[in-house]
Amino acid sequence: MIDLDDYPVVTENSEEFLNHRQLLDYRSEREECLRWLLTFGKKPTEAVGYAKGTVKPRCYRMDRFYRYVWELEGGYTVNLTHDHADSWMNHLAQRDVSAAHKRNCQKALLMLYKWLHHERGLGEWEPEFRFSADSSSKPRDYLTRDERRAIRDAALEYGSVPSYNNLTPSERDRWKQYLAQRFEKPKSEVTPEDWDRANGWKFPSLVWASLDTGLRPIEVERAAVSWVDTDNSVLRIPKEESAKNREHWVVGVRDKTAEVLSKWCQQRQNYPEYDDTDTLWLTRKQNPYGKSALRGLLHRLCEIAGIEIEHRQMSWYTIRHSVGTYMTREEDLAAAQAQLRHRSPETTMKYDQTPVEDRRDALDRMG
Repeated sequence: MIDLDDYPVVTENSEEFLNHRQLLDYRSEREECLRWLLTFGKKPTEAVGYAKGTVKPRCYRMDRFYRYVWELEGGYTVNLTHDHADSWMNHLAQRDVSAAHKRNCQKALLMLYKWLHHERGLGEWEPEFRFSADSSSKPRDYLTRDERRAIRDAALEYGSVPSYNNLTPSERDRWKQYLAQRFEKPKSEVTPEDWDRANGWKFPSLVWASLDTGLRPIEVERAAVSWVDTDNSVLRIPKEESAKNREHWVVGVRDKTAEVLSKWCQQRQNYPEYDDTDTLWLTRKQNPYGKSALRGLLHRLCEIAGIEIEHRQMSWYTIRHSVGTYMTREEDLAAAQAQLRHRSPETTMKYDQTPVEDRRDALDRMG
């Protein structure tokens, strides 16, 4: 049976809404739906399910829809109708949220009602209208060349501390307090090895690998030591661990990045939290990195690098967009498609644009 431990079967918001019996019923309903989607959802007649990376984020949107129905009906129910779906779509259409959010909610609802049609006998639901995709032909935001270099340098600085031997006793005491808080241990247990760990290669390896390969957040989360081939300066991403679960990928990295990855792979063997896992990077809470943790990391790197993030959508995808933009510029769409692991060249075409600094140079030449 499919393990649903990694899925938000019942969110905290829904749990607060329901009494004990309703909670048991709702959990059962959600588990049935998720197992069907993962086993049959994509092609029911061929028993082909949706990928985990597709189902998991839509879980939250389906859950939000249930809560919308409960608010609409004035109480708990799992007896969903077409009118409920149409009502939520009209509600979203009037909200001041992004087109991408509206489309993603609609996709989640189509997935939910596909299950209701096949398993509960509800007639097929066809939305009265479709939310259009973002009309922009370019990614929302990306790092410029100078910003990429600055982020690369900031990764070397982030979290580092002065050399243990170069500190006076009073300075060393203050840094001990900092490391005790950082590594969540008593100050009396901080040792010179903690200084070495603070100046380790985890963050440079994570950031540099992402700057080279445009790792998606889910790929950072799934990244394993077995992916790293430093002899050939590549990451080898197995089909079952790639974001779309479609094919194996071999993605090049710079020789300097391969060297940093090699240092981290050797260093991580010294940390007990990595003893029973092949996961390449763990947070200090010993969890794989998710979207939120990566966004926070990028924002801190921007602060170190002096990069202004106000009025910019600065998520981990900003790094990915910069890889696509400049790989297309330096090589071609085919190279960008391979480096970004796009199955379809149409997906890569949004990066076929002239970066802003090149356009600025052209204006200078035009006079």
